[in-house]
Formats: sequence, C-alpha cells, structure tokens
Amino acid sequence: MSAGVIATMADEQISPLPWLPVATASLRHADEPSVHPRRVFTQVIAGALAVLLLVAIAGVAASRRLAEAQAVNDAAKTANLLADAVGQPAVRESLLSGDPAAVAAMDAVVRQRVLGPSIVRVKIWDTTGRILYSDEPSLIGEHYTMGAEERDVLAHPKTVAEVSDLTKPENRLERNQGQLLEVYRPIWTPSGKPMLFEIYAPYQEVSSRTGQLWRGFAGVTLTSLLLLVVLLLPILWRLLNRLKRSQAQREALLQRAVEASTEERRRIAGALHDGVVQDLAGASFAVAGGAERAQSVGQPGLADELRLAAGTVRNSIGGLRSLLLDIYPPSLATAGLQGALTDLAGTLRSRGTSVTLEIVPRTGLDAAGERLVFRVARECLANIATHAAATDVHVSLKQMERHTVMEISDDGVGFDAAEMLAHPADGHFGLRVMGDVVADAGGELLLSSAPGAGTRWQLRIPRS
Repeated sequence: MSAGVIATMADEQISPLPWLPVATASLRHADEPSVHPRRVFTQVIAGALAVLLLVAIAGVAASRRLAEAQAVNDAAKTANLLADAVGQPAVRESLLSGDPAAVAAMDAVVRQRVLGPSIVRVKIWDTTGRILYSDEPSLIGEHYTMGAEERDVLAHPKTVAEVSDLTKPENRLERNQGQLLEVYRPIWTPSGKPMLFEIYAPYQEVSSRTGQLWRGFAGVTLTSLLLLVVLLLPILWRLLNRLKRSQAQREALLQRAVEASTEERRRIAGALHDGVVQDLAGASFAVAGGAERAQSVGQPGLADELRLAAGTVRNSIGGLRSLLLDIYPPSLATAGLQGALTDLAGTLRSRGTSVTLEIVPRTGLDAAGERLVFRVARECLANIATHAAATDVHVSLKQMERHTVMEISDDGVGFDAAEMLAHPADGHFGLRVMGDVVADAGGELLLSSAPGAGTRWQLRIPRS
C-alpha cells in the first residue's frame, strides 16, 4: 500500500504490519501472472539472439579447429614434397662436418626453391641436436636439446606437423614472425646417415581458412535458425491468444461461481424458511397447545413433557434461523447493509465472540457496492469463526474522500499472509476468488497479518 494511500486515511490507525494486495485490477493470482504478449515476444527474440550468438561462437571455434587441422595437414604434405624434391637431393655428406661449401650449396637451393610467402624458416639438424643448416646463419652450429618427438621421428621415419612452440630456445629467432606451423621429417645423406629436415610456415593460412569455413557454415546455420524463429512467431502468437482467452474464461467462471453460490444460498435459505422452519413453528404451537390441554385435565407430568418438547422445537427453530442468517440474510434487501452486517455480527456473537460494529449511516455505495461489501464481510467473518480463534472482532465501515472503506480486524492467531496468498491450501480459494471480484469492480482488497499478531482485512471501493 503506497504512502499516498495511507496519507488519505488521516483518521485511521496505520497497521504496523505491511498491507498485501489479495487482488487488484492489475494484480491477480500471485502464482499465475498475467501474460503480456510483448514481453513474451521480447523474451523469445532475446533468447533467439542469445542462441545465435552461442552458435556463432561455437561455429568460429569449430571452424578454427578444422582450418588448423587442414593447414597442418597441408603443411605436412608441403614438407614431404620439399624434402623429397629439394632437400634430399641437395644434401652432401660434408654437411655433417659443417663444410662451408656444403652449407653454401644447401643455402642456394633453399633460397631459390624453398623460401617464400608460405615458408619462412628452414633448419636441418643432426641426431645430436646440432643445427647443420638454417637460412638464419646465426643458428648454424648451435646445439639444443632435441625433444622426444624429434628423436622418435629420426628413429621411426614419419612426418609430424604442429603449431610451433615459440617459447623453446631454438625458436627464439622466430618469435617476431607471429604464430607459426612447424613441420619436420627425416632426410638422409648419400651414405644413409639421418638428419632432421624442418620448415616453418605462417599461421595466417589458418585464419584465412577459418573465415572461409565460417562463412560457409554461418550462411546455412544462421539462416536456418532465423527462419525457424520467424516460423515460430505466428505459432507463439496463436498460443498466447489462446492462453489469454483461457485466462479470461477462467476468471469469468470464478465470477459465475461466486454468483452461483449467492443464488444457491438464497434458494436454500428460502426453502428452509418457507418449509422446515414453518413446519417446526406449527409443530411447536401444537405441542404447546397439547401441554395446556394436559394441564387442564389433571395430567401435569404429561404437560411438563410436552412443554419440554415445545421448548426443544423452539430452540431448533432459533438455531435454524441463525443458520439462515449465515447462509443468506434477507436483511440486505430489506433492512439494508447496516442491518445485514448486524445480522452477520450476531451469528459470530452466538459463538461467544465479542463483535464491535462501527458503521456510518450513509456509505456512498450503490446496490452493487453494498452487495460487494456484504460478500467480503461474510467471507472474512466466516474465516474468523473457523480459523482465527479470536475473542474480539472490530468491523468498521466509513466514507473517505474518494473511497468507501471497510476494515475487519481480530485478535486471533494470525498467519503468514504472503505464504497464504502465494500458496493457498487446497479448498481455501474463497478470499482469492473474492479478491478477483473486488478487482473487477474496480476496488482493492488488502490483507495484513502475521502469526500471533491477529489479522486485518481492508476493502476499498471507489465512491459512486
């Protein structure tokens, strides 16, 4: 309840507990929120965009892995071709001993037929880890620890291609060239001694192929996803319309259930009043007459028994009339709202509960508003009688500046209001349904309660 609303109630004591709306024109069942098509479509579109983003990220990662695998495979094929067609024929036996002429001959062949945009570095190693040749002269003659994979390639001839680890010491001069692909395989001197032939290729080929693969993948996948979203929107629109119609029908059924309950109460009350109550009243008069006749003919014992039976019948009539007031008090149509509320208070007093009424003569309500006040009061007082274990109940009905306000408070056991509204127990939907009825009439039904703190109900209806 807003501060502005509380401020208009200058003569009302403000509850220390918060007010919770049972139902308003914009708030219905807490566990069944209204469906807003625009919000649903926004969520669907946002979800589709999130899926597209995830697919794009996954597609880029998959394309890069595939492009890298293809580039490594191509680099291995290129290394095999160069080793067989260029490196192996140019190797001299004296290259093992560092003969300058052998190194110069290999260098001439490498620079003429190997180095280029696709090959940026060439190295030839002996089995001890010494670099016999490199297009970078400063590397020739240096020793490095040969890894297990390189030794395995020399022992079991094969070609290995991988992304180069530029943190290794032997790769220090390649670090300024960016990421590289590294391929090595064995070649042999004329006498059959093995050497390791190694080339380095630029990684840009991987990026180029990634873009090509991604464009092919995205063109099909993203277009399919967008088409799926477009096809789903009309279906979603029809489902939302059906859901809204179902909600409207459900609310209409709840309204009719309340109306039918009122009509059924009226029918049962009329049947009891015109049938059973009248018959019991006639029987009471007949038994009382029989008691007088028995007394007159000198049968006092029989007269006493008949008087006792007549009294029992009259008590039963009184109980039935109290029940009729609970079911449907005719005073709402005859004596007005004040009389009907007085009757409701009387049925609660008959159960030993003290009830205080504070009702203004002029409520400012039309007939429909008075019926609404009576319905809510009947439901609240019935709940107090059944669940509250209260000793004192206060009912007030007054006119405010713009509203007619009814408040019902008790000193009973109270309950967790938020939990009750969010998760009502089975069969305890009466006030929730009444909250919808109040909301449809443009009013507001508020609840304030806590365990051990009693309960307050407040009904606010705009004045006519």
